[in-house]
Amino acid sequence: MSLDTVIAPDPADLSEVTRAPGELAVSPEVADLLFLDAHSVNTFTDTAVPDELVHAAYDLLRWGPTAMNTVPLRLLLVRTPEARARLAAKMAPGNAERVLAAPLTIVAAADPEFHEHLTTLVPHLPGAREMFAGDAAKRDAMARTSALIQVGYLIVSLRAAGLHAGPMGGMDAAGIDAEFFAENGWKSLLVINVGTPSGPDAARPRAPRLEFGQVALSA
Repeated sequence: MSLDTVIAPDPADLSEVTRAPGELAVSPEVADLLFLDAHSVNTFTDTAVPDELVHAAYDLLRWGPTAMNTVPLRLLLVRTPEARARLAAKMAPGNAERVLAAPLTIVAAADPEFHEHLTTLVPHLPGAREMFAGDAAKRDAMARTSALIQVGYLIVSLRAAGLHAGPMGGMDAAGIDAEFFAENGWKSLLVINVGTPSGPDAARPRAPRLEFGQVALSA
């Protein structure tokens, strides 16, 4: 499965679309799949996760906006028992068990060396690579912010591909970096188990959320 051939609609065509105030542009079924019926999953079946579905999810998320189109998110796909055990050793106890049991675990990381790709990613801005080459602290901060945004895209894109995700933050990030990313310098941000829920109890009951009026101000 790949979304490389998807053609974006002509913006002129969208000007004719009329919706009632507050009405979504997607169908209720899509809204349910991506958000309303989707839960963070704790336990999965042992059904394998095909590479094609992960690729399809990436083909979606890569089009989401990042600062200067830096797209610094990097993915480590952990499948083998040996790699799974190495990762589990760096996780908090409860999360370690989940890593060992999931069919696929993704370590989402930020690449502070994203500037090496800017000649390709921002051809309209000559000298972009050199702008960041001598400022590692600026690259670290920028990579982390945009990669975290991309993690959000990743979770929703996995759902769009028919998969379920269980993101986890209880981990020794520095230990994971030393174990897996010593050569490339990536910085781990989050660990996400991926697969098919093991049953009705694979996710906790949905917790409440804040209403719009509790989180938004007008200026």
